[in-house]
Amino acid sequence: MTSGLRKGLTSYGDAGFSLFLRKVFIKAAGYSDDALDRPIVGITDTASDFNPCHGNAPQLIEAVKRGVMLAGALPMTFPTISIHESFAHPTSMVLRNLMAMDTEEMIRAQPMDAVVLIGGCDKTMPAQMMAAISADIPAVVLPVGPMVVGHHRGEVLGACTDCRRLWGEHRGGRIDAAEMEEIAGRLAPSVGTCMVMGTASTIGAMAEALGLALPGAASAPAVHADRLRIAEASGRAAAEMAKRHRPRPSEIVTAAAIRNAMAVLQATGGSTNGLVHLAAIAGRAGIELDYAAFDRMGRDVPVLVDLKPSGAHYMEHFHHAGGVPRLMREIADAMDLSRPIVGGGTLADAVAAAPDHPTNVVRTRADPVSATGSMAILTGNLAPRGAVIKQSAASERLMSHRGRAVVFENIEDMAARIDAPDLDVAADDVLILRNAGPVGAPGMPEAGYLPIPRKLAQAGVKDMVRVSDARMSGTAFGTIVLHVVPEAAVGGPLALVRTGDTIVLDVAARRIDMLVDEAELAARRAAWTPPPPRAGEQRGYARLYREQVLQADEGCDFRVLTADPDASARKDAAR
Repeated sequence: MTSGLRKGLTSYGDAGFSLFLRKVFIKAAGYSDDALDRPIVGITDTASDFNPCHGNAPQLIEAVKRGVMLAGALPMTFPTISIHESFAHPTSMVLRNLMAMDTEEMIRAQPMDAVVLIGGCDKTMPAQMMAAISADIPAVVLPVGPMVVGHHRGEVLGACTDCRRLWGEHRGGRIDAAEMEEIAGRLAPSVGTCMVMGTASTIGAMAEALGLALPGAASAPAVHADRLRIAEASGRAAAEMAKRHRPRPSEIVTAAAIRNAMAVLQATGGSTNGLVHLAAIAGRAGIELDYAAFDRMGRDVPVLVDLKPSGAHYMEHFHHAGGVPRLMREIADAMDLSRPIVGGGTLADAVAAAPDHPTNVVRTRADPVSATGSMAILTGNLAPRGAVIKQSAASERLMSHRGRAVVFENIEDMAARIDAPDLDVAADDVLILRNAGPVGAPGMPEAGYLPIPRKLAQAGVKDMVRVSDARMSGTAFGTIVLHVVPEAAVGGPLALVRTGDTIVLDVAARRIDMLVDEAELAARRAAWTPPPPRAGEQRGYARLYREQVLQADEGCDFRVLTADPDASARKDAAR
């Protein structure tokens, strides 16, 4: 097996010349023959001035390099796309697949025997794991880590759960503009990802459960010394893997590993976005994510991590309590702890090394945050292929609810009318947002967290049932049904709902239905026409996205990027 500088030679029709030319140019950077004869570990550089979450990436890169060199390999840094959640238009989700393509092709194109993937902000780590599985060279995932907590007037703050809560208070007239500006400077007091169990923290936890990241990698704060030590250890691990040429991601990400990630997703009170990304990760490995199995997992595995938005604490507290290994000890009966991890050994070894002191951050099964898991999968005539509700962050009184639909045709319609004084809406109504899915928006934005209409917010309403084919932030709270499949833009039943229809939500029965008879639905379906492509979707990546993107239950990956594109196409045609 070729390795190091000899791997993946550029095609000039003469392999000897290709290697010679490669040495000519790399020696211009001052490398010695000794360095160039060693296995090469690639390190992704996702630092960007547009991505404050990755502000510590340069320090992490230096620590990874140190670990690689201590283990006798040669570190080589290379740039890839970097995506920040709030700096990506129209949504970060549109760009996730582009980043996955970029990362995969750069891993393939450049000579490296292993790779360390440094990422964090919501879509970067899923993109990197998708890429690594497809490229299938040894890979270590290194999250940038969560930021530390903020403070305001004696209150501990967590981005972005408190971003949304305090913005709701501002919308309701209880916090003025001047104080909001003050709060804006305190919600995110350091570099790193959100310090609650939002999407970034959820993906990091799943990376550990999958075996792609070292123990503790998900939880160590971005500015903590532990984060640099984990980076160094990640470099060492990658170097050892480069020498052995294994384990490859295809050996790590198996059906059992996906089930382990499901269990951790449920037990952490994790982000609903985690389910979409896990489906995409599984799809790259040729594994179909089983919604029914995930729902069963949620009935058996309770929420045990007491972090916002489902609980009270923050990621730094989770880290000091033992992080993901400590959690896995509590749910070991739902996991396969014999699965390998990239640093060597198994999940069982990580669990054995975890602290066992009492903690109120990682609860026991006897004292859960929630008796059931983070999420439930709903079906019904409104969501034939499924929808997701984060039950651990919902209002108990709304888990069984019947209300009148108030329909918003798209995000623009919602923005234009949600705060209108004459909007015909009451607290018991069900807000419906459609054409906000993977195709319809495009990019399935985090618009599923529909704001409470201003006149209801001012009257003190804090939660309502909301239903959409969009996503929501993992940091959000509310009784919100998301990821309705099929989405409205491709003719799903959500396209047929009309204002005034009765919507029934029954989480215990795992149902979401509209009470409209079949004859009426058939007439509406016959009259429905798909929305036309938006401006700019006729060319380039936007066109590729529209033509290739799969639905939420398949991870919103591109059909052509899945492990078996033809099987994916046949499955869609059969549905």
